[in-house]
Amino acid sequence: MATLPERSTCLPGQQPAWDVALLFPSQGDWNEDEYLALGTNRLVELIDGNLEVLPMPTILHQAIVVFLLEVLKEFVTTRRLGTVLIAPLPIHIRDKTFREPDVMFFSKVHLLPPDNNYLQGANLVMEVVSADDESHKRDYQKKRSDYAELGIPEYWIVDPQVERITVLALEGRQYRVHGEFIAGQVAESASLTDFAIAVSDVLAAGRKSS
Repeated sequence: MATLPERSTCLPGQQPAWDVALLFPSQGDWNEDEYLALGTNRLVELIDGNLEVLPMPTILHQAIVVFLLEVLKEFVTTRRLGTVLIAPLPIHIRDKTFREPDVMFFSKVHLLPPDNNYLQGANLVMEVVSADDESHKRDYQKKRSDYAELGIPEYWIVDPQVERITVLALEGRQYRVHGEFIAGQVAESASLTDFAIAVSDVLAAGRKSS
């Protein structure tokens, strides 16, 4: 989570724009309308009234996201199953809490509220894990809990650092591990019949970007 430096630690001429910061609510006081009206070129999530600024994605990260989007979209579109979208697009988890999955598939029109600003659920979401420790904890623990709370049937954790795709399937109010797939194996969906992606193809998409 991004935090402002103490005034005393800033060198002369390097003070942040404190007056601009004061235009916004304090951490813990953000409401949903204020979050949805926030304009930024960074991915920002709202967690129990607190803003979390996600790290700027790398080219590798984005290349993998685009690859996943294209494969899932082709599968969904040819079968007329619904819609596939990518971040930034918030999903409402609970009061004053929104997440922004990297890739999301949803099949029901009623998941879209009348104002069309955010999703109220999804059938499947994917996260590509960034290299930093906080992103690892967020994707493997915090988002796993949040997506289960919302009742999203399937969650893919795509981790290029360890070259593994973890597919989680909702069972009751918690996820169970449907499968952990490494290079040379094919990651298979728990809920979309016949949907599968070769892990090596995902990793190759990332390597081509570097």
